[in-house]
Amino acid sequence: MVKPQPTGYRAPPPVSRVWGSIVTEPVITEIATGLQFPEGPVWMPDGTVLCVELQRRTVDRVHMDGTVEVIAEPGGSPNGLAIGPDGAGYVCNSGGWSFHELFGMNITDLVQPDDYSGGRIERVDLATGEVTVLYTECEGHPLMGPNDLVFDGTGGMWFTDHGKIRERERDHGGIYYAAPDGSSITEVIYPLESPNGVGLSPAGDRLYTAETHTGRVLWWPVEGPGVVGKPNPIGHGGLLLAGLPGMQLLDSLGVDSAGNVVVGTLANGGLTVIPPEGDPVEHIPLPDPLVTNVCFGGADLSTAFITCSATGKLISMPWPRPGLQLAF
Repeated sequence: MVKPQPTGYRAPPPVSRVWGSIVTEPVITEIATGLQFPEGPVWMPDGTVLCVELQRRTVDRVHMDGTVEVIAEPGGSPNGLAIGPDGAGYVCNSGGWSFHELFGMNITDLVQPDDYSGGRIERVDLATGEVTVLYTECEGHPLMGPNDLVFDGTGGMWFTDHGKIRERERDHGGIYYAAPDGSSITEVIYPLESPNGVGLSPAGDRLYTAETHTGRVLWWPVEGPGVVGKPNPIGHGGLLLAGLPGMQLLDSLGVDSAGNVVVGTLANGGLTVIPPEGDPVEHIPLPDPLVTNVCFGGADLSTAFITCSATGKLISMPWPRPGLQLAF
């Protein structure tokens, strides 16, 4: 079970949820602690979970006994992780974050750090730890803060660029489509406001993204590899799936087999579950104000593995539906 939180942080009260026909409290299992701002969980067939640590600047393999094995040290700030068609790990590296402590928790600073090393997409050999930089720009424009990625069935990767914030200015973000061999990259959707998580519907016919600072989840119809329709004639062309009220920020996301978009939620720490119709929206509170990401694994993909970044933990909980089997 999750241990008590440091003095000064009050976890949200437990909330009963209707999961199927049974009203129950989610049972939380603590897998690993002491992680330095974990993100990007990926369930592996051998029963381990891969993740990244933004502050430690590593790619890890977490064993179910809590052992953390460092696979690679790409530097910068590895932010998102996915397995590609060749079995390698692919990393969205945001180039660096700085951190500070608040009530015993680890919190990211908003402003681009002095040691920022540039955004990039990297390939990690999971056996040797070798890191290869694939992309640092698109059409002459530098990647500023790549954040999250997902592969489609053809082997191409969709990824977000969250951008960076500086003292007097900030970047627009966008969504890109790239080949895993480093041969091609296309800017597909631009501009967006702080795009973070990215995912595909079970049929692969919708592309989702979560905008951090607006608290919105948007979607576009997928018309082919790297091609989306833009039914909205204004701006980025996407449609609103849901917008959260109040002080709720959104991080990375996963999709389950029922097509629900499951988004790590900041400030109101937990998982926000949004059905493909956009309503009703459910919030599952968790004992960390910076719940950043989720993946599905275990038997029948019925376990959610969740990164709790402020408290440096990887936890798990049963999920009422199977997760979505990823392309690779």
